[in-house]
Amino acid sequence: MNKKHIERHQTLREKILENIRDSILKGTLKAGERVSEPDLAERYGISRTPIREAFRQLESEGYLTVVPRKGAVVTALSERDVSEFYAIKSILEGYAASLAADKLADKDIDRLVTINERLGKLAEAGDVKSFFRVHNSFHELFIKAAGNNKLLELIQQMLKKFDRLRIASLSLPGRMEISVQEHEKIIEAFKARDGEKANILVQKNAAYGGQVLIQSITNE
Repeated sequence: MNKKHIERHQTLREKILENIRDSILKGTLKAGERVSEPDLAERYGISRTPIREAFRQLESEGYLTVVPRKGAVVTALSERDVSEFYAIKSILEGYAASLAADKLADKDIDRLVTINERLGKLAEAGDVKSFFRVHNSFHELFIKAAGNNKLLELIQQMLKKFDRLRIASLSLPGRMEISVQEHEKIIEAFKARDGEKANILVQKNAAYGGQVLIQSITNE
């Protein structure tokens, strides 16, 4: 397999990943609906190998469930998954915030302000994808500043596995704007070097993300 072929293979896989993620988040593909491997192969004019690789990736992210002899189906969002994930997220990120409060340099806090201003503009534009990416950088900054590598590793592994839940939560009406407002309070706690308050605010922010997502699931 030459370099050009490998690059095309990877590009097609990323395109398939993006299209399926978008379709699930927008509701075009609904929970329990089958995602056809042969249909995708025909649509893109490719072999099934990159499609299967994309399916494995999407399964690891919680978008698809690959069922033997049936193929890939869209995974339903579970109230239990949401509540358990956000409970753990709130505790781990809150703890990271409490550690970071004394360790963040002034330039780090300035960077958080700049990131949050960017998030405000993205929220106004309704750009969930870009908001999600920049939102990650906000949290990653103070989590890294906590100085606990094992904690950072745990949080990163957990977040990657539940990307779908986080994007679904941020996609809800008004959620991005509220996230920006909550970040402002968190930044003020960091400026005051108040680890306890930062912990509480980060936990509150995470808990709210879970609550609104559960509410949207139960209202479907």
